[in-house]
Amino acid sequence: MVAINKRIVVMISVIASLLLIPLVAMQFTDEVKWDFSDFVIMGLVLTFIAGAYELIVRKSQKTNYKIAFGVGLLGAFLLFWVNGAVGIIGNEGQSANLLFGAVFLVGFIGALISRFKAKGMAKTLFVVAAVQMLVPVSALIIWPPPDTSWSPGIFGVFWMCAFFAMLFMVSGFLFNRAAENN
Repeated sequence: MVAINKRIVVMISVIASLLLIPLVAMQFTDEVKWDFSDFVIMGLVLTFIAGAYELIVRKSQKTNYKIAFGVGLLGAFLLFWVNGAVGIIGNEGQSANLLFGAVFLVGFIGALISRFKAKGMAKTLFVVAAVQMLVPVSALIIWPPPDTSWSPGIFGVFWMCAFFAMLFMVSGFLFNRAAENN
């Protein structure tokens, strides 16, 4: 019980420290402009991610499973953060960026269907990686340039999406290893 309380205190301290970064940055630059809702949303997202990871740490004894889950959560968090803060396709206000919601939806539904079992999670993360790469393809068909800004360029968008897909693939491979160790 004491270890659990200690981990919760550490989790809250880390989240608070992370939220202090933009608060401090706002005092020194006009480049960072967060309002109260930005802090609330990011605080809720970080709390959700930390809570989900905490549940997995308690439930699983397998190191590969824990790392796989952590890498998958990291990929999802970074995708949410980058897409929400500056957008991946053009800027954060571009409608094309809403398509990335499919990545989260597929991951969430896949995790529930697989009941968080390692083999099912591996399949889910591989599908999530594929969906991640299908988003810019779909966006290119629906919102082709020059109708939509594709800053940092079509090639740049695909590279960013490949980075996130790679995180999801690594997570999937680690889940496969966890399943093989049964």
